[in-house]
Amino acid sequence: MQLRSLSYFLFLVFVTQNVWSRQSDDLQANIEPDAQSVTSELVNAGLKNPWGMAFLPNNDLLVTEKTGEIVRLRNWEIVDKNVQGGPVSKTHGQGGLMDIKLHPDFENNQWVYFTFASDKGQGNGAMTAFSRAKWDGEKFTDHKVLYKGSPNTRAGQHFGSRIAFDAEGYVYFSIGDRGNRNNNPQDITRDGGKVYRLHDDGRIPADNPFVGQSGAREAIFSYGHRNPQGMATNPETGQIWEHEHGPRGGDELNIIGKGKNYGWPVISYGINYSGTKFTDISAKSGMEQPATYWKPSIAPCGMTFVSGSRYPGWENNAIVGSLKFSYLVRCVIEDNVVVRQEQIASGIGRVRSVIEGPEGYLYVGVEGKGIFRLVPSS
Repeated sequence: MQLRSLSYFLFLVFVTQNVWSRQSDDLQANIEPDAQSVTSELVNAGLKNPWGMAFLPNNDLLVTEKTGEIVRLRNWEIVDKNVQGGPVSKTHGQGGLMDIKLHPDFENNQWVYFTFASDKGQGNGAMTAFSRAKWDGEKFTDHKVLYKGSPNTRAGQHFGSRIAFDAEGYVYFSIGDRGNRNNNPQDITRDGGKVYRLHDDGRIPADNPFVGQSGAREAIFSYGHRNPQGMATNPETGQIWEHEHGPRGGDELNIIGKGKNYGWPVISYGINYSGTKFTDISAKSGMEQPATYWKPSIAPCGMTFVSGSRYPGWENNAIVGSLKFSYLVRCVIEDNVVVRQEQIASGIGRVRSVIEGPEGYLYVGVEGKGIFRLVPSS
């Protein structure tokens, strides 16, 4: 009798888990078709791989090219193809010059922040670095590396990397697992597969979660990440949201929490590119679940939140780019849960970056095409 009861219980668990799994897969694949709510307007075709974008107070736009140039645009015309004084990056596989972000108090301090692949320091190859420099109106000065991941590696994948500030002035940046999923993401004594938090001058906050732990990289704020290429601050809650590439399936959108473990590669909704499994579980005690995930993968890159009223009904929605499917995804969020997703700007191209401009329009950096403005359909 006990054996029969146990068998029946295990059968129920199996059925429930498989039904839940199928429902979840259906849900994540259910990105609604493009409602033609916006049209894409090309505003500059002179850029190759616009990885990051930042508007200056005078409405000039600074754009990072993966190959290492910082380009300045004025009225959508290029006025400087290679702004001087910024970071010297190494183009290495998926790495190069990546994100750019203005300090929240930029008008008073002129600080600009960067992430980039650097070959400086220990080991051969490259690793992600985080730096800042001052803007003098024409060029950068006083460039300084604030954090450099180590050691360098010849691996060409998973550098990350994005930057965000919270309401208290802390700055966050990401470094991907650098293709070393078995060692880096779950080990807080190693760089890679992490989100980091610093004071704006590079000092490590005393209340960072791993300060004082033996051997820990004390700049780490969260861990267990794969390849985070989107990060933005939710204007409604002040929380840092991040998205990352999964392998074959399992791209994630996460709310970043202090000291939290996001599970990679112990838990995942994805499989190896070959079709084989690397884990049998998608949930585990002590590891965070994503706000949503994408299966199949959309290859997310770039993210922003809609904070203005330019797009009625989109307030506080997250806008996520897709490299794989050449569209953006509008994520409707209620109580930190993604309750609806919609394709927008279908066919725009491989989305690398997205930003909200000072007048409230969304601007999208697209590989091989340039920069587009998303205009609400009338």
